[in-house]
Amino acid sequence: MNQRNRSLRVGISAIACALVFRLCSGELPGKLLELLTREETAAFLTYMETGRDVRFSPSLEAFAPDFMESPPAATTAPTEPPLPSFSDPEAVELYYGVSVDPDVESLLSQPLQWSLRGELPTVLILHTHSTESYTKSGEDYQETSPWRTLDEGYNMLSIGELVAERLNSAGIPTVQIRQLHDYPSYNGSYVRARKTMKEALEEYPSVQLVLDLHRDASGGDSGQLRTVAQQDNQTIAQLMLVLGANQENYDRNLSLALKLHAQLESQFPGIMRPLQLRAARFNQDLSPGALLVEVGAAGNTHGEARAAAEQLAQAVIALAEGTA
Repeated sequence: MNQRNRSLRVGISAIACALVFRLCSGELPGKLLELLTREETAAFLTYMETGRDVRFSPSLEAFAPDFMESPPAATTAPTEPPLPSFSDPEAVELYYGVSVDPDVESLLSQPLQWSLRGELPTVLILHTHSTESYTKSGEDYQETSPWRTLDEGYNMLSIGELVAERLNSAGIPTVQIRQLHDYPSYNGSYVRARKTMKEALEEYPSVQLVLDLHRDASGGDSGQLRTVAQQDNQTIAQLMLVLGANQENYDRNLSLALKLHAQLESQFPGIMRPLQLRAARFNQDLSPGALLVEVGAAGNTHGEARAAAEQLAQAVIALAEGTA
């Protein structure tokens, strides 16, 4: 309320009160006095003095000290993204980098039987290529090489940290491993990450979902791949799930990947690149709930990648109690 309106209300209120006292002192007839002391009049005078819209409980007399203010405007609590139908294999696009023929419809519709909420950690986040970073967009940090940095505010540790924070806030106990597996040597990253992952799964046997977060890269020094999804004037990086077909947990990993892909595409159409099946393990043989996620690419900005990571977290939250 601005000062002019406040002053005007106070002035009118003072005049009204003065009139009431003067009339009362002159033995005003009872009916008029009753009119001036009704709860509607009290509410009006309170509004004129304070700017607050008030109402009184029918059980209370007018001018009672314990009046009830008008209820606040109704607000809509944030809701989790709804689950899509997991019966349409056309909802998921696959890229086959290996000769396999999965029953996509059956694996997609297979119930996801887990609960990620509880007291013990159920989600593990790590980064085989921890120092991967994005195209600078005004940020000032030092690169160890193009699109790589030890600055934890801009490499993959920052992306994993965001996802972990969102999941923990939603009651999904999440542990992030912040160890660098690709520095100082890039060669052997998956070997080192495998050791870390095995140790973490032994320490946290309650973990049901393992996310190895990367960013993709394609191109040279003159330009890098930039992936883009748009919705409601928001531009974010795309996500891509990568699955190794050369390991014993392949079917269960793929069933989970198909559902996460469908969930993400449902809540933010266009966010998903084709789910890639490759002739590798990517350490996914260590857990039936292990997924590799490419969060954008080197051509994306850090902000675009963070926005995509927000969607990833929301999708995991939506699937936290499994599927029917």
